[in-house]
Formats: sequence, C-alpha cells, structure tokens
Amino acid sequence: MRLGEICLLTNDVIKLADFYKALLETNNDSNDEVHQTIIAEETMLTIYNDGSIKNNDNQNMCIAFTVDNIEEEYQKVLAFGAEIIEKPTKRPWGAVNMSFYDPDRNVIYLRSFSADN
Repeated sequence: MRLGEICLLTNDVIKLADFYKALLETNNDSNDEVHQTIIAEETMLTIYNDGSIKNNDNQNMCIAFTVDNIEEEYQKVLAFGAEIIEKPTKRPWGAVNMSFYDPDRNVIYLRSFSADN
C-alpha cells in the first residue's frame, strides 16, 4: 500500500496553494479557487475547499518534508514570513528538524538526514 495523496481542506485555496507552490518550488499552472493539485516528485498535495467553513484549529495533523539542506530551506521559510515554531534543531537520531505554520496554521516539519548534520 502507498499513500496516494494528502489533501488540505481550506477556506482559501489560492492563498494556501500559492504558499505550497513556493515552498515546493513547483507550479501547477492553476489559479482554481476550489481545488488545486500540486505534485512535487512523487508526492501529491491537494488543496481543496469543500464548501464547509474551516476553523483553522488544526491540532491533530502535521506534514513533514525531507530536504537536502535544512538551513537553506529555513531561510526560504523565513523569507515567506511564516511563523516559526522551532528553528532547525539536531535530534538524537541524527536528523535536523524544524517546524512552522502554513497560512492555515497546519504544522509543517522540514527534516534533513544529511551526513553534514
């Protein structure tokens, strides 16, 4: 079994999709206000407004992305103006993790398993 897709439900598809297109450095050539699919390598991320009102109290999920250069990605996220939860921090298992909120306050983790950590 493989995970086929992650879908983020939102009140503002354009805003959230634009954030993830910039973060993932990809473009889906879409400005759809209801549904956008963003594909980066083998990962499919869908941003969708199903018509219900979201409270943006997303407390039970997070998304983690593995990156090659955590410091470079940290600087990019800072430039977006994202609210940082935790700066890049080395973990006992060798990874370097950081976390921040996306525009809907979903928790996003970036992690690096580079030998340079």
